[in-house]
Amino acid sequence: MKRSVIKPVLFVLFGLLAGSLAAHLLSSVEAVSFLTDAMTVSWYPRADLGFLKYELGFQVKISVLSLLGAVLAYWIYRKMR
Repeated sequence: MKRSVIKPVLFVLFGLLAGSLAAHLLSSVEAVSFLTDAMTVSWYPRADLGFLKYELGFQVKISVLSLLGAVLAYWIYRKMR
């Protein structure tokens, strides 16, 4: 992966993390429940080939606040450049 791609990806990941943390902290506030409710996307690939068996699990929870965090992080990255 090129070095120029790593930095914005890290910014977006940290933005997702910050938004997710904010959503978790605000989850008890009813007035902002539309921002904190997360949509879950799951994927569980598995195979049994006789000599090889594997099971993986991936789950992504996206809320409006986590998306806003990612957008804000990317905007900050662009302003820093």
